[in-house]
Amino acid sequence: MFKIFVDGEAGTTGLQIYDRLAKRNDIEVLRISQELRKDTAERQRLINESDVTFLCLPDAAAVESAALCTNPNTVIIDASTAHRVNPDWTYGMPELSAEQRKAISTAKRIANPGCHATGFILGIHPLVASGILPKSTNLAAYSITGYSGGGKKLIAEYEDESALGHKAGESLPIMAPAPYALALSHKHIPEMKKYCELENMPFFNPVLGPYYKGMAVTVALFANQLSKKVGPQDLTDILKEHYAGSNFVTVMPYEATPAETPALINGRLNPTICNNTNNACIQVFGNETVMQVTTIIDNLGKGASGAAIQNMNIALGLDETLGL
Repeated sequence: MFKIFVDGEAGTTGLQIYDRLAKRNDIEVLRISQELRKDTAERQRLINESDVTFLCLPDAAAVESAALCTNPNTVIIDASTAHRVNPDWTYGMPELSAEQRKAISTAKRIANPGCHATGFILGIHPLVASGILPKSTNLAAYSITGYSGGGKKLIAEYEDESALGHKAGESLPIMAPAPYALALSHKHIPEMKKYCELENMPFFNPVLGPYYKGMAVTVALFANQLSKKVGPQDLTDILKEHYAGSNFVTVMPYEATPAETPALINGRLNPTICNNTNNACIQVFGNETVMQVTTIIDNLGKGASGAAIQNMNIALGLDETLGL
């Protein structure tokens, strides 16, 4: 039986990981007493006793926590931003390539991807890897996301009685889509650039929606940006080939006139179709001149806790779908 410790169990990602682990009979969860939650010696003991420790902490705390590990056999999976572009850590996205999956299977330090970055990279990396999208391309992307990824304070703001009790016809600011990170320096951008092998930082605009979870990341592509004349069906085919056999990534068929696919409701994009799963759904929209690649995930699933469990399974030599 594998011993698992979650350092930072009170946060949204930590709680989600606990929920997933609770359904497993091959896992012993090491729990820390509430009064010792910030006790360094006790945390260090549990980290080094574990087969896998998840870090569900702010960046600076995650760096400090990782340094407490002296057991060479303990796998550390960090859900923070701290180590995602650190060359000494393995990026936890096995769908990048067979080589990446192999690296995760032997790694002792795994950086769990960011939610927005997951959607961006899943949609764009195969196009760059195929050569159809030059690495020098300047890309623009936006992401519609539920408020759960913002942590306890933001969740409380959206779930306050005054917000939940709005009436039809009202235009409460909290019920409007809200672009944020307006300095255009969102913390997920460096990993988007690195793992898509882009030469330039992409423009990225996240948009907060008045719903709990679910995320749709969209990247705009123009035909004259591509290395040869192709259309949306060709891009769909490239994505399908890359993800053939994937347990969690589905590429939807291209439709010149989008009908009522699972990703759409009355012709409108549905960012919640992957909720409560570790799945990602990718679809190409557009025409021969302008296209978009949209990836839908659960920001708390494939965007956080689900990916963390998937990485744990791979690192322990288990079926990656176990518990997911």
